[in-house]
Amino acid sequence: MTVATIFDAPRSLVAAVAGDPDQAMRWSANIRSVRWEGAPVVQEGARLDFVTRFLGRCLAYTYEIVDLVPDERLVMRTDDGPFPVETTYTWWDEKEVDGSPRTGMSLRNAGRPKAMTTLASGAVTLGMKRAMRRDLERLRLVLREEQDTDRP
Repeated sequence: MTVATIFDAPRSLVAAVAGDPDQAMRWSANIRSVRWEGAPVVQEGARLDFVTRFLGRCLAYTYEIVDLVPDERLVMRTDDGPFPVETTYTWWDEKEVDGSPRTGMSLRNAGRPKAMTTLASGAVTLGMKRAMRRDLERLRLVLREEQDTDRP
């Protein structure tokens, strides 16, 4: 499933905040902790341990960054934890408004528990999509904070 939005912020800022796992707890309501396995550098092959809370359950898993095009795309994948999942962040330039840069962003999560029934799958999908939309709205607030901090 994929959700997308447009931010009134430059792509470099959106990608820097959204694509930095250390910033994830600021804008993703379900993420409780992030711990790097090794140097905390966003690069292909980097591994991170995430603890999240979703649908009343605490979930722990390890993501590996499998694809990175700075300021354009970040793909992380996990095969452990409750189910395999791949998360993709994509950023692109949108048309400026009144000379101010705007950035489009999509957030895609692919994967689901192997034993999940179709009925349960629909409920989880709706819950995930709602949570992803809320996260992008929280990201909007974080980006505004970042831009306000940068202004004199």
